Amino acid sequence: MAIPNKQDPIVLVIDFHHARGPEIEHCIANEGANPATDNDWSLLPFMALSDGAHLSTEEFSYFTLRGRETPDIPETSLFGIACSRQLDAKLLLNRPPDVTRSTVQKAVVVVTDSPQRVGQLREKLSVVTTAWFAQRDFSDIDILKKFHEGLVISLMKDGPKDQNLGLSLREMIHEFKYQTLVLFKALLLQPKMLFFGTRCERLCMLQFSLISLIPGLINHLEDCADPSFDSYAQSVEKPTSLKTSDRSSLLAYMGLPLQIFGKGSMFGPYTPLQQLDLLADDGTKSYVVGSTNSLLLQQKDRYSDILINFVDHQLDEDSISISSLPLRNALALSTADRRWIDLLTQIVNDTWDEDHPSRPKTLGFMGSEEFIRLQFEEYLLALLSSMKYHEELSSYTSGDSGHRSRAQLQNFNIEGDPAVDFNTEFLIQWQKTSNYALFSRLTSDALLFSITEPRHPSAGGLTVDDIQRRLSQQVADLHLDEKVREGREALGRHLATGQKKVSAVYNRFWSDMETGSIDDSTSETSGAWFASRPRASIDVAQAQATAAQASQKAGAYFSSWGSWANEKRREWQEKRSASPSPQQGAIAPSPSAPSLSIVSETITESDRGRRRSMQRESEDTEGGLSRSLSRRKRWSNILLRRESGEFKRDESADSPFPKSPLSQGFPAHGLGTEENPFEAEKVTGQQQQQLQAADAEGFTSVSLTPNEGLRVDLNPSESTAAENTHDSKKTADSRPDDSLTALPVKEKEQSHEAKDSISSK
Repeated sequence: MAIPNKQDPIVLVIDFHHARGPEIEHCIANEGANPATDNDWSLLPFMALSDGAHLSTEEFSYFTLRGRETPDIPETSLFGIACSRQLDAKLLLNRPPDVTRSTVQKAVVVVTDSPQRVGQLREKLSVVTTAWFAQRDFSDIDILKKFHEGLVISLMKDGPKDQNLGLSLREMIHEFKYQTLVLFKALLLQPKMLFFGTRCERLCMLQFSLISLIPGLINHLEDCADPSFDSYAQSVEKPTSLKTSDRSSLLAYMGLPLQIFGKGSMFGPYTPLQQLDLLADDGTKSYVVGSTNSLLLQQKDRYSDILINFVDHQLDEDSISISSLPLRNALALSTADRRWIDLLTQIVNDTWDEDHPSRPKTLGFMGSEEFIRLQFEEYLLALLSSMKYHEELSSYTSGDSGHRSRAQLQNFNIEGDPAVDFNTEFLIQWQKTSNYALFSRLTSDALLFSITEPRHPSAGGLTVDDIQRRLSQQVADLHLDEKVREGREALGRHLATGQKKVSAVYNRFWSDMETGSIDDSTSETSGAWFASRPRASIDVAQAQATAAQASQKAGAYFSSWGSWANEKRREWQEKRSASPSPQQGAIAPSPSAPSLSIVSETITESDRGRRRSMQRESEDTEGGLSRSLSRRKRWSNILLRRESGEFKRDESADSPFPKSPLSQGFPAHGLGTEENPFEAEKVTGQQQQQLQAADAEGFTSVSLTPNEGLRVDLNPSESTAAENTHDSKKTADSRPDDSLTALPVKEKEQSHEAKDSISSK
């Protein structure tokens, strides 16, 4: 005998026909009854076989159905769970003629009037469906009939249970973090919430977990299947007494459960495309539905106020799409909200166990399922109490005489308006919903803030702990440890592969060496592995040639480097020897070899370059003895011409060309006036000895000082030396712009034409 006013479970079989689509194949219920026909469940096959179910070996679907009124049972919402599987058509023992496809897809469905039973039936339904498919004969449904009988018997024994259905709350918070509270507060505002995902079962479980956070709501879903149902609001009575030791009495006195799915609202964990007309109806103001068809994403602005894209089993910053700006502002978490959910998330993460996600690794109360539900219950009770006190403050401010006075409110010692910590925009939007209207009606005279403290569980301003917790959570969201671990694993794999390759090459090398040293007779008779390998051959001539080539390259490299260093050293010495003296004036006699000073004018850069090139070429030319004789003859001719007065200088004529280096140091005779004749001076005996020594070798000693420049002592007469010294002083005084220059130590042997040009200048 069934429990009064309760409907017995119904077992159905849904088949996917290749021509007609999904259809009801069998309906197993009480004798003489066909609930599928009586309730017009034409959309049930589409709910049982979800979109994309053929991609999985086993898939579950959860949905709601409308149960019509009967003489014994009023109209109510029914809940269904379907387990779909597929089988290769070749494996069938009795293949019907209408099976034309390669696979057979069917679903076994159980329909009950309580969502708690749906959660209990999940494992049983999976076992029965697997066993039925293992028969490979779908015409035999005896196992399904026995399954129905067992469900009826278990319903008679089991009483009402306060059991929650849905995804593990620990998994929900671990994956969704602070957005769990965003979804919870969005549920209270009753917008059009659309959940989208690729796995139907996990998508449905997420919705059941969300509504289970409101205490008592899972037991009062009788109006969720159709927007026209409103039996709970019509039948609920306002509590007149309170028993604080009884939790259910306390929750009822606080106005719980909030009726989210009442008039104009519906709940469909899985909603097929055939129900879109119901979603778009004017009478449907709000709903919470799920879909696995991507066509809804293309029309999300029409069918949803909030879209939760539950792809890859996670939510990120862009997964929750809120269409309207007022709703987005209302769902923004306050500082206290964010502190509360971050602390709860940290507790779950600290006790997380990968092997057993539904229970904490400490096996304690902190972080458990019951702990999380109590935290949300405390949050909701604080919200209801704060809202009730907020109404009292608002009525006192507006001057409503039907409410309490200021003195009466001050007796509760409540500072300010505690409802502000829950976000003022959220409070304004919540007061416009139907569930808040029912809450206000059920708690019109109740002093909720005298029972539960009207204060946010995490009230207060932003602290350093909040910032640290937020930063740690953001760093954890980056999954740096996972990325580093993946990098380490990849590096380890590469190192292991490289080590294997190097070991293989090393072993092969030594194998070749050992094979080459083994005697042929021994290799052939031993039958070992080395006997089959060829002997290593070494080309000695090639190795010697390679060594010789490497030696030549090394020698050429060092030789080129040495040549480059010698060249740089030679250029440095030439620059120092050829640089002119910075001072002007006559060249003073050298202390080691006093001789005739040669005064020169400033020469151009081309003259300096010519002298340097002549000097370098003279260094490379062999035959020093012939150069010495040539220089002796040249200087002798110059001295004879100078003594005979052939050097003339006409200063009235401006020569466009600079003087040659040989003629710059001698003053010219016959300047056109008698005031500038050369004056002869006596040459001392020591100077004559030095000049005589110069005749023997062709040159006298040459000295270079920083301030005097290069000095050359020739073999002039006494009067010539005196005149030259006197004229050099006058020339330096009369030509202030001229600078001193030095004769080169060595000169290139010039031709007779060059000598004539020098003499003429």
